[in-house]
Parts: sequence; C-alpha cells; structure tokens
Amino acid sequence: MADSQAFSLGLWDYTAFVAYFLGLSAVSYWFGRNERGSTTDYFLAGKRLPWYVVGGSFVGSNISTEHFIGMIGAATVYGICVAMMEWMNVATFSLLIWFFIPFLLASRVFTIPEFLERRFSLSLRQMFAAVTVISNVVAFLAAVLYGGGVAIEKLFGFDLWLSIIVLGVVAGGWAIYGGLSSVAWGDLFMVVVMVCGGLAVTLLGLNALAGDGSLVDGFRVMLERNRATSGAWSDAVALHVRQLAGTDSYNRLSVFQPASHPIVPWTSLLLSIFSISVWYNVLNQFMIQRVLGARDGYHARMGIVFAGFMKVFLPAIVVLPGLILFALHPELLLQPWEDVRPAADRGYIHLLQTLMPIGLRGLFLAGLFGAIQSTVNAVLNSTATVFTLDIYQRLLRPGASDKHLVNVGVVSSAAILAVAIVLAGFIGRLGGGLFIYIQTLYAFFAPPFAAVFLLGILWRRVNSCGAVTAVIFGFVFGIAVKLYLEAVVDHPAWLEPYANQAALNWLLCCLVCTFVSLATAPPRPDQVGDDVTINWAKLNIFDNLGATWYTSVVTWWLLFVVLIAGLFVLFSGLVFSAATG
Repeated sequence: MADSQAFSLGLWDYTAFVAYFLGLSAVSYWFGRNERGSTTDYFLAGKRLPWYVVGGSFVGSNISTEHFIGMIGAATVYGICVAMMEWMNVATFSLLIWFFIPFLLASRVFTIPEFLERRFSLSLRQMFAAVTVISNVVAFLAAVLYGGGVAIEKLFGFDLWLSIIVLGVVAGGWAIYGGLSSVAWGDLFMVVVMVCGGLAVTLLGLNALAGDGSLVDGFRVMLERNRATSGAWSDAVALHVRQLAGTDSYNRLSVFQPASHPIVPWTSLLLSIFSISVWYNVLNQFMIQRVLGARDGYHARMGIVFAGFMKVFLPAIVVLPGLILFALHPELLLQPWEDVRPAADRGYIHLLQTLMPIGLRGLFLAGLFGAIQSTVNAVLNSTATVFTLDIYQRLLRPGASDKHLVNVGVVSSAAILAVAIVLAGFIGRLGGGLFIYIQTLYAFFAPPFAAVFLLGILWRRVNSCGAVTAVIFGFVFGIAVKLYLEAVVDHPAWLEPYANQAALNWLLCCLVCTFVSLATAPPRPDQVGDDVTINWAKLNIFDNLGATWYTSVVTWWLLFVVLIAGLFVLFSGLVFSAATG
C-alpha cells in the first residue's frame, strides 16, 4: 500500500469544520461563563452535571487519537480482540455503578489523591498526585497531541511540529477558560460529531468491500477475509503468527486469545479489571472528575450506564475500520514485523484518503479534532485540579482563597499544556505503535495504586505503611520485569505481554500490602470511618435508582450487561469458526 498525497478540502468540508468549531465554542462559552467563582464551580462544574453530560463526557474524555489512530492500527494487526479494551469495561462500570459511586460521593472529595490522604496518609496522597500529573502529561496529553499531529501531517501535508502546537493551543483553550463545565458540555457536543465522522468512515469502508452489493454484503466480505483462510489474508497471518500470539495458529475473529497474546492474553482479562481498568476508570482523575461533578447519585450512575452503552457500539468506529483495512490491504502484514505496527497506524489515514469524498472530509476532520480536543480538555482540567488542590494548596498555600486557587489552576493548565506539546514531538522516535505505547504505560502506572485502593476501601486493617510499601514495591517490580525481559533471552512467553505483567504486579502488590499492614500497627480510627471504607452492615446500594422501571438504573444496566454478554458469545471464536466449517 503506497502512501498517498495529502488531499484537499472542498467548500462543504470547510463549512462542516467551521460549523463544528463555532458550535463547540458557543457551547463551551455558554456553560463555562461565570465558573471561576469558586473551586467547586471551576473544578467540579458546581456539581450540576446531568447524567447525559456525565456519560457523554466520560466517553469523550476517553476517545482520542489513541483510538482513531492507535486502536484502529492495532485492530488491523490483531483483529477483533482489540474490542475487549472497550467491552471489558462492563465489569468496572458495574463496580462503579453499584459500589464506587455511592462511596466516593459520600466521601465528598474533590480528587482521588485527597481521598487517599484521608484513608492512608499525606505521603501516599503526594505520591499519587505526582504520578497522576506525570502520567497525564506523558501517557495522555503528549500521546494524544502526537497522534493528532501525525493525522494532520499525513492528511494535509502540514509540518508535524506545527500541527502539534496548533492542536495543543486550540484544543486546550476552553479547558483553561471555563473549567470542568466547559469541558463536560463541550465533550457531549464533540461525542456526537466524533460518532458521525467515525461512522461515516466505517460505512464507506464496508461499501468499498461490497462492490455492487449492499453494506451487509460488505460486512460479510470483511468477516470472510478476516478469517484469513485463503489468499493474501492467510499468508499475512501465517507470516507473523508467532508475533501475533506466540502460537502456531491465530483467530482474528475471537476476542479470547492465548496467554502469550501481546495485547489481550486471556490470563489477564479478570485481573486487568482490578488493576488497569480500576485505575483508569476510578482512580484516574480525568475520568472520575465528571462523576464527582454529577448532580446526585442517580445522575452519576445513569451517566456511567449511558457511557456503557456507548462502549458497546464504539468498536463500530474504532475497531471495524481496522478489520476493513486488513480486508482491503492484507499487504500491510506482508512486510517485516518491525514495520507492521507503524504502517498499521498510518493505515487509517490511507483509508480516509482513498475512501472519503470531498464534502465528508470536513465531517471527519471535525470528528478527529473533537476526539483530540475532548481528551486534551479533560486531561488539562484534571491535571490542573490535582496540581492546584493536592500539591499547591496542600503543601504550599493551605489558606489560599478560592479565587487564588482558580487562578493557579488556569496558569498551571497553560504550563502543563506547553510541556505536553514539547514531549509530543518526540514520541514518534520511540518506535512501535501508538496504542501499544499508551497501554504499556497504563500497565506500569496502574497496578500498585489499584491494589492499595481496593484493599483500603474493602478492608479496614490495611494501613499507610502497607500501602506505601506496596506502591514502592510495585514500581520497582515493574522496572525489574522490563530489565529482566531485556537481559534474559529465554524468558517465559507469558511474561512478555504487558497485560500479564500488570496482573502479576497487582497480585504481588496486594500480598505486600496485606503482609506489611498485618505486621505493623493498625490505622487510626479516623482513617477507617464509613466515609473512606465500606461498611458492609450499613451499605445501601439501592438508593437513587430512578422513580419508574423505564428510568431505573437497574433496567438499563441489565440491558447493557446483556448486550456485552451477547457480543462475547458472538466473537468467542466459536460462532464464525462454525460458519467457516
């Protein structure tokens, strides 16, 4: 597949993009006005967000170039199993709805580091705050800006550095202006644009596969070619079968993969819920902040249910294009392995160049820009929140006024954005795919804190000494594993996938935290109150669930779970294998 020249935009493309930008600006300005009066207004949107904004912003904050570029590239290489990154959220979302949301709202905290201090100690709060700021800048902001810069460079021929700078400045502006309220309402607007733009690409891809047939015919062709039972598709999988899964065969249409799979080994699926997924969806400030800003418990829970339904359908725009790309261009995998993943990351751009007609390109450009902007806004706002409240106020200015803290949040947002822009320009030199880069960082940061958070709220005997020791151990262990894999050629194949490393790290951190806590003094009574640990005798998870059955959290949550279960069965590797037979 040869690289195409940058394509041009027509009048309707410019019209669509300008309309998007004006609409976003109007929404962000309107809901961000008068939001600098207090820290609650600026950092938590005055706790006035309705459920559809909570859910839309929750997903909008998550979807970015990591998905439109990196995840689609990974799906091109590995197949449908990449969708597990979206569908396995059913477990964490269920935990959020039934346990974590009632609990976190009752604690009335602004940030997760603040919660960790109340449960454990100031030292753990500062450790987590520092890790949050670093991971937000390195694993989120820089990667998102780099992915967006690459897309614009390849599409329109702009300089990469210029693309990154313009994206950063334009995308981060509304977060600095109006805080979480601007971010959350703007996210809802951008999610609609993202879905429309992404779905247009998927439909055009299926149409290209269909030839003179219908979209259903195109879908059937996509499935048939991704079975890789004949022709160039079979040759492509056979050439790299050992790198794809470490086995002698590979099923691109199964979400359940061997223990040696580099992205979603079956061995990590359960434990990754409690490590990477809990850290990302619960401990990650830029995700949970919109939940903390909800009107009440009902709106917070229904927001996550709404986000869950979007996760059900998101693979249609962030995974299916990868399957379509493989069906159209199996030669992407008929090259040396070290070239496959970077080429796959560029593949989505090629798909746009060859399939997207003038008139729809502006819609996609708006969708891509919306994906970038939603994540940049969310990460900027949350990072500034953590820096301002958990580092600046807690350590330097405990008595600072609300107005002063809001000003610090504005200035720190600008500084954080500048650092991320500089780092973004160097990510391309690291090699490998964008999606793999980001997921590997998650697997390093997540396990220690996820382990101590879960143990801390479930078991009152866990103390600060055990938690701090486990976190330090987790980071040392994570580095040691990387060094071991580099130094020892004959290492176990199951240890290679980063997801397995994260699962093992989480288990060991749980053990370390348990043993050290039992060997040292128990926590103080104020560290284990009902606001920071679960009181199973008093826990009531059935409050604020909705007045009628059709507005009930239970009804819609059950439907969400049933849909995900159906997808697991459909793509279990059995249905399409039987169809082939």
